[in-house]
Amino acid sequence: MNKSIVFSSFIALGILASCGQNASKTEEAQTAAKADSSAQAFIMDTAATKMEWFASKVTGKHNGTLKIKSGDLKVQGGKLTAGIFTMDMKSIKVLDLTDAKTNSDLTGHLNSKDFFDTEANPEATFEIVSAEPIANAATDAPNYNLKGNLTIKGISKAISFPAKVQITDDAVNASAEFPIDRTEWDIKYGSGKFFKDLADKAINDNFDVKLNLSAKKAS
Repeated sequence: MNKSIVFSSFIALGILASCGQNASKTEEAQTAAKADSSAQAFIMDTAATKMEWFASKVTGKHNGTLKIKSGDLKVQGGKLTAGIFTMDMKSIKVLDLTDAKTNSDLTGHLNSKDFFDTEANPEATFEIVSAEPIANAATDAPNYNLKGNLTIKGISKAISFPAKVQITDDAVNASAEFPIDRTEWDIKYGSGKFFKDLADKAINDNFDVKLNLSAKKAS
């Protein structure tokens, strides 16, 4: 394969695919929400939980998955109040590339210091700061505004985004789609904010995340 094509595939990660419509906001890390002793814990069902990423640039696009290895959500008075989950950064997978060598090369690059440096930072976390119900939310529309501390490469920033949360006696399910500005976590590879004259090799500073969380009532 032409080296320039492979290189273009490498640098394509950080760009948003336009599947996510919801905006997010990044701030300095804040104090995480603490549930009191009367809150009910729901343990993350990692087999039923899915995290997807989507990336694109002028010359192409990529998508893949990332495993959530553990976590819990806390409910009090029928409302989501707190929670945390941990992502296995070494589990990052590319789904769109069918050629084994090209897929392996891109996956390796995502694991490298140019991106997530997973050897030094094998885990990332998201911990809820606040969960505010949205009054009169339409059916199938987001019904919570969530804010939480996202820690990647040892850097913690608070992000906020709308989410749909469904709570029953036995389970909590939550879904959301939102962009993340990778440069806030010192992932600057190919960023036009930090490097000049990149032309079509410039990478958008945002990438998209799609979350579908499933948690079951702790016994």
